Amino acid sequence: MNKKLKLDVLTTSRSLRSGIKDQKKDQNEDSVPSKYFADANTSPKKTERKKRTPVKIKYEETENTLDIKNNEIKLEDSKDETMKEEIKEIEQKWVPSNWEAILENVKEMRKYKTAPVDEMGCHKCVDTKAPAKVARYQALVVLMLSSQTKDQVTHAAMQRLNTYGCTPEIITNTPDDALGKLIYPVGFWKKKVEYIKKSSAILINKYDGDIPKTLEELCQLPGVGPKMGHLCMQIAWGKVSGIGVDIHVHRICNRLGFVKEPTKTPDKTRIALEEWLPKTLWSEINHLLVGFGQEICLPRFPKCSECLNKDICPFSANSKTKKKT
Repeated sequence: MNKKLKLDVLTTSRSLRSGIKDQKKDQNEDSVPSKYFADANTSPKKTERKKRTPVKIKYEETENTLDIKNNEIKLEDSKDETMKEEIKEIEQKWVPSNWEAILENVKEMRKYKTAPVDEMGCHKCVDTKAPAKVARYQALVVLMLSSQTKDQVTHAAMQRLNTYGCTPEIITNTPDDALGKLIYPVGFWKKKVEYIKKSSAILINKYDGDIPKTLEELCQLPGVGPKMGHLCMQIAWGKVSGIGVDIHVHRICNRLGFVKEPTKTPDKTRIALEEWLPKTLWSEINHLLVGFGQEICLPRFPKCSECLNKDICPFSANSKTKKKT
């Protein structure tokens, strides 16, 4: 009887324990997400990524394309509308008729270099034995003296200055009356004494006794204008910054029809000439026309009968018409 009772008690306790375990299991299953109960025999599936289809970018074809081959970049010829317009403007640019033939004739008449400018021009007045800095200063001084003065007078005045001592320091310390006697009788000599002394002081204080390297700075010096500036850049520094137009070049360009419309000042002539004359000729045009104006195309009574351009020169043609009438 006791044994039977013990067995019943054991079975009852076992059944109670198993019921409690099942209940806990159910609770655990309810509280934990279902994703953690995957079958042990089956491995989780890998999510497959969808392959993206490549996007093709279409570039607009331009007329200026870059061709890169063997690490070289080549730019094809442009056919852009703006370029076409620029080419049209160049083609339609005004140029005087027969200008090349006229210049060739002038060169032929000037080939012996017998004009005063050839022997006594500004480039012939600088002391060749002087240091480079002093020679540049002398080139500036002679150009300041040459304004509205004949080459013979300028050359003689510069020879006296070079003998006296033509450096910024010496000229600055020279009394005005003494400097005036040295440069007399150049045109407007009193005003030029003032300009030369003021410019010399500026060169000492600002440029260590040398002259400026740019046209803009040269033209800021007292008494120096565009004509002197361009010629000084060429003579002193060997740079072509523009055309030096003096009274000879101004007169001859108007006579030969080298300006689209008649000009009243040398500076306006320079602007008109630079608009069409090839830059390769800028360095020689002043010297060429000045000598031509001193020997053939004189201010008064030009020697048109001796000129090789008498048949194609507008001025010569007008003179003939006036004589007939």
